[in-house]
Amino acid sequence: MPRGYQGLVDGGDNIKLATWESVSMMLHLGGTVIGSARCMDFKEKWGRLKAACNLVKLSITNLCVIGGDGSLTGANQFRTEWSELLADLTKGGKISAEEAKRSSHLNIVGMVGSIDNDFCGTDMTIGTDSALHRIIEVVDAITTTAQSHQRTFILEVMGRHCGYLALVTALACGADWVFIPEMPPEENWEEHLCKRLIAQRGRGSRLNVIILAEGAQDRNQKPITCDQVKNLVSKKLGFDTRSTILGHVQRGGTPSAFDRILGSRMGVEAVMALLEATPETPACVVSLSGNMAVRLPLMECVQVTKDVTVAMTEGRFEDAVKLRGKSFQNNWDTYKMLAHVTPPEMKSNINIAIINVGAPCAGMNAAVRAAVRVGIIQGHQMLAVHDGFDGLANGQIEPIIWAQVGGWTGKGGSNLGTNRHLPGKNIEQISLNITKFNIHSLIIIGGFEAYLGGLELVTAREMYEELCIPMVVIPATVSNNVPGSDFSIGADTALNTITMTCDRIKQSAAGTKRRVFIIETMGGYCGYLATMAGLSSGADDAYIYEEPFHIRDLELNVEHLIEKMKTSVKRGLILRNSNANENYTTQFLYNLYSEEGKGTFDCRMNVLGHMQQGGTPSPFDRNFGTKMGSKSVLWLTDKLKECYRHGRIFANMPDSACVLGMKKRSLVFQPLASLKDDTDFEHRIPKTEWWLRLRPILKILAKYDTVEMDTSEVAAMEHVIKKTGLVKGGKM
Repeated sequence: MPRGYQGLVDGGDNIKLATWESVSMMLHLGGTVIGSARCMDFKEKWGRLKAACNLVKLSITNLCVIGGDGSLTGANQFRTEWSELLADLTKGGKISAEEAKRSSHLNIVGMVGSIDNDFCGTDMTIGTDSALHRIIEVVDAITTTAQSHQRTFILEVMGRHCGYLALVTALACGADWVFIPEMPPEENWEEHLCKRLIAQRGRGSRLNVIILAEGAQDRNQKPITCDQVKNLVSKKLGFDTRSTILGHVQRGGTPSAFDRILGSRMGVEAVMALLEATPETPACVVSLSGNMAVRLPLMECVQVTKDVTVAMTEGRFEDAVKLRGKSFQNNWDTYKMLAHVTPPEMKSNINIAIINVGAPCAGMNAAVRAAVRVGIIQGHQMLAVHDGFDGLANGQIEPIIWAQVGGWTGKGGSNLGTNRHLPGKNIEQISLNITKFNIHSLIIIGGFEAYLGGLELVTAREMYEELCIPMVVIPATVSNNVPGSDFSIGADTALNTITMTCDRIKQSAAGTKRRVFIIETMGGYCGYLATMAGLSSGADDAYIYEEPFHIRDLELNVEHLIEKMKTSVKRGLILRNSNANENYTTQFLYNLYSEEGKGTFDCRMNVLGHMQQGGTPSPFDRNFGTKMGSKSVLWLTDKLKECYRHGRIFANMPDSACVLGMKKRSLVFQPLASLKDDTDFEHRIPKTEWWLRLRPILKILAKYDTVEMDTSEVAAMEHVIKKTGLVKGGKM
C-alpha cells in the first residue's frame, strides 16, 4: 500500500495487489520501496472513514502496519472504532449491509520499523542494526584520523528520545563517554568528563571518543549539545577537538544481514498472527527477543514506551533504563563497568589467563579487551596467552594491561594469535605452566576446537591437579557450530560479508539476465552461514549437510529456475555449505546446472573462501563480544570465591568449566561435560540447531510450491507491563 495511511485514505491506485514478482529484487534496497508518508487526514475521523470504505470495497480485513509508535497507535484506534466506522458508512450509503457483514472485523498486526530502537518490548526494531553499521563505518574512519593527530572526537547520532544507538555505538567503539536521554550525567559532569579524558591520555591513549545522542540532556532536562561538549574539552583541556553530526546518513544505505533476516522472520510471523487472529485477540506487535519471535499486545508496548518519557520527565532515570528492557539495561551496565569504574588500589592476587583457539574471526579482540578491562577493574592480574594451546604449553604467557587492549574492539582477527591445535600430548607441559605462571582460571575464546580443548583439560583433571581451576569457553567462530550457544562471535560479520558479496554478484548479472550463480560458503558441516545468507540475499536454495539432498532435489531446483527465467526475475542464486555433501561438490553443482540449464540460463561459480573470516567486526559482534568477555570474568570471579579452600583454589566440579552461550533469550553458563550428549563430534556440530526451523522460509520466499513448515513453536502473546514490573509513576 504506497504512501502509508495517505494511500489508505486516498484509495484507488494507491492500493495495489502485491505479487511475488512485484516484491522481488527489493531485499537489498534501503528505505521503503512502497513509500511512506505522514498523514494528517488519518488523524481525523473523516479520513479514517474513507480508509475503511476503501478496505471494505476491496474485502481487506487484515492489515499489517510497519512503523513507529505513532503509526501503530493509529492502527489500534482504527481497529477499535472499526464497527462504528462500518455503521456510519452503511448509514451514509457508502457500503451495503452485506459488505459491512463480510468485513465485520478488522485484524491488525504491527511490526516496528525505527532506527532509534525506541519501541519497548522488542530487543531490536527493523532498521536499527543497519543504522549501527552506518555509524560504525564513520567511527572507524574517524578513529584512524583521530589517532594520527591525537584528537578528541565528538559524534552525534540520532535518538531524540532513545539513547540505544548512542549506547551501542559507545560499546562497539570503546568510547570514553556517552550521553543518552534515559540516563543524564551526574551533577558536575563537566569536571568528571575532563578527568576521564585526562586519565585516558595518561594511560597512553592517543584519541578520545565521545558519543552523544541528539536528545542528550542534563539532570535538569537542559539539552547537551555537540558544540557545548566541544567547547568544554577544547577550552578547559586544550585538546584538539572535532565534532561530527551524522544526521540522515544513518537512515540510508543497504540493509544489514540482520535486518533482512529480522524483516523476513517478522513478516512471516505477522502473517501467522493475522491468520490465527479472532475478534477477541488484541492487536499485537511481532518482535524479536533473543532469537525468539514473540507477540506482544500493541497498546501495552505503546504504554510502556510512553512511560519511559514520563519517567525521564519526572527524573526517574533508573526506571527509564529499566523500562527500556533487559537488553538496554545490560548494555548500560556493561558500558558503566568498562568506562566509569576506576581500578581498585587493592589487588585480588588472582591471575586470569586468556587464550584464543581455532580459526580467527572478527569480534575475538572485542571479547579479549572486555575481559582484560573487567578483570583489572575486579583487581585481578590478566595474562595473555599467545598462539593458542601451543603458547600455553610453550610458556608464551605475559601480563596484559589496560592500555594494551585500547582500540581492540574494532579490529578483526586475533591479536593474541591462534591456531587449531588441541592440548593433546602437551597436557603435562600445560599443567606445569599453569603452576609456573600461577594461573588461577582460564578464558578460552574460540570455535569448536576451544570446546574440544576445554573438554580435554577437564578430562585431564583426574591426572593433573593443576588443571582443577575454573574455566569458561566463549564461542567465537564464523561457523556458529559450538555446542551450548545459539550464536557465536564472528558469525554476524561473516554473514554480512557473504550477503554483501552476493548482492554484488547478483548485480553483475543485471545487464546479462538469465544467469544462475553457485556460491560456496564456509561453515564446515554446519549450514548456519549458508542458510542465513540464503535468507538475507534472497537465494533460491541453500544446500547444507544437516538437510540431506539427492539427485531428485537437484532436478527440482533446476526445473524451478527454468520456470523462474520465464518471469521478470531472470537471476538465480544457489548457496552451498562447504561440506554439504561429499559427492555433490560445488564444481559438480556448477556442471549440473550448466548442462541442464543450456538454452535457458548460464552459470557462474564462486568460492568465497577466507574473505569470510576477515574484515572489521560488525556492530553486533563488537557488542556481543564485549558482553561475553565482561560476563565471563564476573562469573569466574564468583566461581573463584566458591573454589577457594584451605588457602588455594581447587575446582573439580562439572560446573567449574562451562560454555558461556546465548540460549534463546539470555546468556547462560553450561558445563562442558553436560553438552557432550548434544554434540556430533564427528561432524563438529551440535545435534540441536535452532536455525533449522527457519529453512522453510527460504523456500517459501523463493516460491517453491510445496513447503512444509514447522508451526509447533507458535509465538504466544506475552505481556510487557508485567515483565518490566513498572507502570506510570514508578509503582509496582
